[in-house]
Formats: sequence, structure tokens, C-alpha cells
Amino acid sequence: MKNIVYADNAATTPLSDHALSSMLPFFQERYGNPSAVHELGRDAHSEVEIARRAVGAAIGANINEIYFNSGGTESDNQAIVGACEHKAAKGGHIVSTEVEHAAVINTLRHLESKGHEVTLLKPDKHGSVGPEGLRAAMRPDTVLVSIMHANNVVGTILPIAELCKVAHEGGALFHTDAVQSVPSIPVNVRELKVDLLSISSHKFHGPKGAGALFVRYGTNLPPLIFGGGQEKGYRSGTENVPGIVGMAAALTEAKGKMGENSKRLAAWRDRIIEATLRIRGSALTGDPVKRLPGLASFVFEGVRESVLIVNRLSDLGICVSSGSACSASSQEAPHVLSAMGVEPALARASLRVSLSAQNTEADVEAIIEALPKVIDSLRADRNTLYGLPMG
Repeated sequence: MKNIVYADNAATTPLSDHALSSMLPFFQERYGNPSAVHELGRDAHSEVEIARRAVGAAIGANINEIYFNSGGTESDNQAIVGACEHKAAKGGHIVSTEVEHAAVINTLRHLESKGHEVTLLKPDKHGSVGPEGLRAAMRPDTVLVSIMHANNVVGTILPIAELCKVAHEGGALFHTDAVQSVPSIPVNVRELKVDLLSISSHKFHGPKGAGALFVRYGTNLPPLIFGGGQEKGYRSGTENVPGIVGMAAALTEAKGKMGENSKRLAAWRDRIIEATLRIRGSALTGDPVKRLPGLASFVFEGVRESVLIVNRLSDLGICVSSGSACSASSQEAPHVLSAMGVEPALARASLRVSLSAQNTEADVEAIIEALPKVIDSLRADRNTLYGLPMG
């Protein structure tokens, strides 16, 4: 394989060596089912509980508040559907935002089809919402507020603690999708005071197919998957022991290096932003200050669609994205940018660069060197223009 500059870490990250080495014994040597009572089963169960404690410690939770599952999508589904069932006696109104991940938006659409009412808050031009807007949307029958911690398309960090306070004042539960923020920035469930929080292993150099849902003690959600009653009845099915162990190892490692990694990634991010904004007709999307340390997102005048930028950079060995990996192949303007008020033609020419601790300064230089050439070449090709005048 040719040398690749990988800058699509918001979509997924490569497995770390530490996570891999932690997982390997549980594929062949220590392969027991955690529900079994014999020695191999007890060994597997013990490692799952050690991992549970480690994941809890990383976000300020107790061991009995962490429930393992397959990842962020399942976590979001269980949190939202379960919270609505748990609070059904209060009503059926849910508040979220127009910039949520598809795992949240589509779950809300499903609940709407079942009779729930959903209010989606419109974000400001940076992709954020404030407590005033949430307070205005709250109703006596509001049972749940679900708002992401950091946006996966533009990197904006939202004021979750303030929003959570408003939700609790109205008697609603609060869920946050923290898939992009854990452990890129400090996340402590006690400080945020959230009731439910979703995390996904493959976003921080852990394995795919592993995730966790934080459920504040006393918040009794019904199960989403029925069967043998694993995960204290919350999520039946034999636990993915290698995935759970690898996730805990990756999260512990990343949390321990968060300070140094964040500083380095923010510096690289800012260099990419500075260089990219020198390209005529480019603009930064997302909050210029309150954003994830390794994520920069842009739109470009004079280019027809994002896939053209992504493909030409890929031809040069640079992997980036147009935004959410869940909609990267879509020709529609990203819904996050549209919600932020970005005109459709510009939203269709978006680019997301997302770095991780495994990137290098050489990667950053390669991106800075290649991007202006790619944009210029696309603008020079009449077949790629969308026809608006250049500024």
C-alpha cells in the first residue's frame, strides 16, 4: 500500500498498538464467555469488570453506571428510546437540535412515527445552541433533551452543562452524544450533570464494534435488546470481551495523554486553518474558538461538490472527508451546514480535516501543500464549477 496521510479521524481511527496487544489474548487463550461459572468464564467476567471500571474512571462515572454495547449508534438509540419509555408518564415531547448525528435524528424520526413530538433547535452560524433557546422550547410534557457534546461535521463544542441545567429545571432527562469529544477534550459526567452519555471505541484508537452508554444511577432504562440478561439486563447478548478490553485500554491511554495531544493537535489544526483561509473563496465552518482540537472544516466557492475535493486529495494519498462518514457519499448538502445557514451551493463544497495523535507534522505539511493545488485545479475545470461568481 502506498504511503497514506490519514486525516479522517472523526470518521474512525486506527487501532493503537496498546489496544491491540490488550485484545489479542482474548481471541484464543482467554476466550471464555463472561456468563460461564468455570475458570475461563470467571477470567473473562473479571476483565470485563476491570474494563468497566476503567471506562467509568475516564469520564467520572461509577462502575455501576457503565453499560457496554456495540458503539455510539446503539448507545444513542437506547438512551433516547429508553428515556422516553422511562418518562412516559410525564409526556412524549423531546427536544434536540438540527445538527445531531444521524443516529439521533433518525431515532427521533422513528419516535415521531410512534406519536412522540420532537422540537429541533436551530443552531447559530457556528453550529451551537444556547440555554435560552432550549428554555423556550421546553414544555411541561418534555421528557428528554438530547444534544451532542461536540459536532462531528464542524467540530463545534456545545455548552452541555448549561443546557443540562435547563433540561433538569424542566424535569426532563438529558442525553449527550459524546462520541466525538471523549477523550479529545475533558468530559466528566459529574460536572456536566448529564443523565445519559454515549461513547464509541473506534473514535479514540479502540476497536470498531465496541461502545458504552453511561446511565446515571437511578435512571432506570428498559432494555433495547432482549435475551440472556447480560449487562445487568440492559443489553442482552454475549459480551464482546476483546472489544471491551481494547476500548478500555485505548481510552485509558488516550485520556492519559489528552493534555499533550490536545495542545499539539490544536496547533496543527490552526496551521491548517491559517493556510486554507489563504485560498481565495474559502471559509471556515464551525466555532472559531470552541472547537475540537484536531478538527477543521471548510467550504469553497467555485467547486461543484465535496466528493471532487475528497477524490482528488485521495489520488494524492491524502484521506479526508466532506463531513459525516454516514453521509459522505450523498450529493445533498450536509444537513449540519444547511442548518447553520450555509448556502446550499457552498455546503455542497465542504471539507473536513480531522487529525489524531497518530498524525505527524509531515502529514500536516502534505495537506497544506496539496489543498490549494486541488482547489485551483477544480476551479480551472469547467465541469466542476457550480457557476457562482468568485469573491
